[in-house]
Amino acid sequence: MTRNHKIKFFFNNASISLDNRPDLKRKINSIFLNERKRYSIVSFIFCNDQYLLSINNKFLGHDTYTDIITFPLNEEGDAISGEIYISVDRVRENAANEGCSIKKELHRVLFHGVLHLCGYNDKTKKDKITMTAKENFYLAVT
Repeated sequence: MTRNHKIKFFFNNASISLDNRPDLKRKINSIFLNERKRYSIVSFIFCNDQYLLSINNKFLGHDTYTDIITFPLNEEGDAISGEIYISVDRVRENAANEGCSIKKELHRVLFHGVLHLCGYNDKTKKDKITMTAKENFYLAVT
């Protein structure tokens, strides 16, 4: 990873363990490289349900819980920059519902946000299939 690229982690009323952050940053960087996307700075903000619900309501007009909200902050044609908000409460619940580890579900959600910044969407059934396949690929190779 070059010095021009920055991946930052922030914790807002959320307690979660991020083991081996340098390795996680390398994995995130590899997604951008594999997707042939330039990025400058990506911030991950870990929060609780209430905080993310307030963001969802204020900025997207949705009054529902969600596990992730991604905000691209770059202009078209510029290197990618963005903020990715993650509800630790949702990650824990999703992991329990899926029968997987919190770490695996956390990585899935992190990669999901990065894929959104790379231009992937999940609004249609076809888009969801593509997004899930990408997530599974990056979970397997990273």
